[in-house]
Amino acid sequence: MKKILWLCFLFFSISFGAVGERLPWDKGATLLTFFEQNSIPLKLYYNLSSQDKELTAEIYAGISYYTLKDDNGDLLQALIPISEDVQIHIYKQNGDYQMDFIPIISFSAEKILTLAVQKSPYQDIVEATHDVSLANEFINAYKKSINFKKFVIKDDRLAIIYTRKYRLGKPFGSPDIKAAVIETNKKLNYIFAYKNGRYYDKNAKEVAGFLLEVPVQYTRISSRFSYGRVHPILKVIRPHYGVDYAARAGTAIRAASDGRVVYVGVKGGYGKTVEISHGNGLKTLYAHMSAFAKGIRSGVYVKKGQIIGRVGSTGVSTGPHLHFGVYKNNRPVDPLGSIRTTKSELKGKDKKEFLRVAKEYQDELLEALEKYSFEEQKAYVSIRG
Repeated sequence: MKKILWLCFLFFSISFGAVGERLPWDKGATLLTFFEQNSIPLKLYYNLSSQDKELTAEIYAGISYYTLKDDNGDLLQALIPISEDVQIHIYKQNGDYQMDFIPIISFSAEKILTLAVQKSPYQDIVEATHDVSLANEFINAYKKSINFKKFVIKDDRLAIIYTRKYRLGKPFGSPDIKAAVIETNKKLNYIFAYKNGRYYDKNAKEVAGFLLEVPVQYTRISSRFSYGRVHPILKVIRPHYGVDYAARAGTAIRAASDGRVVYVGVKGGYGKTVEISHGNGLKTLYAHMSAFAKGIRSGVYVKKGQIIGRVGSTGVSTGPHLHFGVYKNNRPVDPLGSIRTTKSELKGKDKKEFLRVAKEYQDELLEALEKYSFEEQKAYVSIRG
């Protein structure tokens, strides 16, 4: 059971004097630089499959990773997250380093936040929870339906039912909003998440949030997004955090939405890559480019549809294509779920099930709002259930 690591870390620390550390991943660092810093043979990386090399490029700056070293400072084990669900496991076996992609062990807690707006919904949520990701997701969910600056005033109430993951006692990843309500001009505006990850109003009509354009003219989709599947015996997992659009080399790649370029350069197995931040924790990634467009550099603002590069096969690639990734608060999501031109409405069995669940959430949100005390003027965060 070498994959069950949490108790192993503690066992090694106590029994063999090993030292465990929780560290932030440095900006600009790659798995290869980590190998060099820890005297791990680089062939371990170069012998990886194409898919695995791509996955190592998913490590992002600031993520917490864990190391276990012996008295001499030699690495015994490392756990490096590439998403909320998957981590790289590096370990020594018979004197040689090995590497796998394994599930992350975490637990979840469901919470309810209730407050009356004093500054802005974003600022008040952050001050009440210290959770920037929660504030970002809330703002983005209502982005297309409510102008907060225009319609939300002081003492308008809001309530959010959400799930938060914890890893080794620390908040981890992004929160999942199950349902929320915010008051505007004494009207209650509800949103409810459904199983496809989108938000709907109480009538089962979709609340359009972040809309994207297809970033390239393509011949076919050669690989779709997948969270992967845990092998029942080996407990390893191989996700694919994006959509691969096969296209002719040199085809123009366009920004899927307005935003600011936050990365231009070579990113491990992704080769020549551009990343664009669209605000509120939303980011898109364009990989395997043959060339960057003139003037595209970090810090530049780009418009939806603007050419940012050309299709190629740099990095680890079997042929010319664009690997297109979409991230919410650094969580990879299916790009095809964000590319749409019209709002949809649930129908049939889906609508019936949705309305049943939404009614339960609506009652719970109303109860939370009714309990709010304007006299105390403070936010309430409680464990749901």
